[in-house]
Amino acid sequence: MADAAARLDPSTGSRSPRAESKGEQSRADRPLLVLAASKGWVSLDLTGVWEHRELLFFLTWRDVKLRYKQTALGVLWAIIQPTAPMLIFALVFGRLVDVPADGPYPLFAFAGLLPWTYFANAVNNSTTSVVSSANLITKVYFPRMIIPGAATLAALMDFVIGLGVLALLMVWYGVHWHVTLLLFPLLVAITTVLALGVGMFFAGLTVQYRDVRHAMPFLLQFWMFASPIIFPSRIVPERWQWALALNPMAGIIENFRAALFGRPIDWSALGFSAATAVAVLIYAAFSFRRFERKFADLM
Repeated sequence: MADAAARLDPSTGSRSPRAESKGEQSRADRPLLVLAASKGWVSLDLTGVWEHRELLFFLTWRDVKLRYKQTALGVLWAIIQPTAPMLIFALVFGRLVDVPADGPYPLFAFAGLLPWTYFANAVNNSTTSVVSSANLITKVYFPRMIIPGAATLAALMDFVIGLGVLALLMVWYGVHWHVTLLLFPLLVAITTVLALGVGMFFAGLTVQYRDVRHAMPFLLQFWMFASPIIFPSRIVPERWQWALALNPMAGIIENFRAALFGRPIDWSALGFSAATAVAVLIYAAFSFRRFERKFADLM
């Protein structure tokens, strides 16, 4: 107290110029800490993601509960989404156009729509997930990759419900169960990795450019018609087979049907889809981490 009083000017009660100069000098001697975003690529912080795995499960369950909350049909939308297009495609392409199919066309179309619907929903939900969680991001620290990851995993619930419809269609059309159905978990895993990679990339991009979310429906619609959903890949002309082979969803959908109908698995196409999915996820993860440095400023 005596030292503090000695630094005050008795006549004015304010700090004396001498005390102010000493204070400024002491502040100048202190090291200056500057917080700035790092340049170049950053680490993925996978350890942090693992440590916050309970938050991933919590956000996934939250998205599942909120998906059909306060809706008239509830979880029935998980059945309607792949079933309604299947009925339209069966009428137009199965009856009017008479597109060749491996088995009954409704079952053929549904087998292509089921993995595609899961992929499209996961990508679409992941794209807007970070912007929708702005309040959470600006208040609490956690690995931001958890947010698109939770959106991708939440879409799995609809896929599981759709598998029940697929089983009923198999019974209705008398399609026998084959041992190749054991390949379904691998196909779902590859689809999940690809959806997470694509969704994570566009989730980071949407924070900076909000019109990306408006362009996603057009991109997904184009991608759907470029995939062998309403047609088998064998009817594509030979000169365009290379373009179809570059589509990772083509290998997934074709092998999904092959596992369903007990046909030989195209391991080369499946391997390409798996390698592409892993490559997309790695690139998207690093890109997302770079976008993440600007989240607080752009929210």
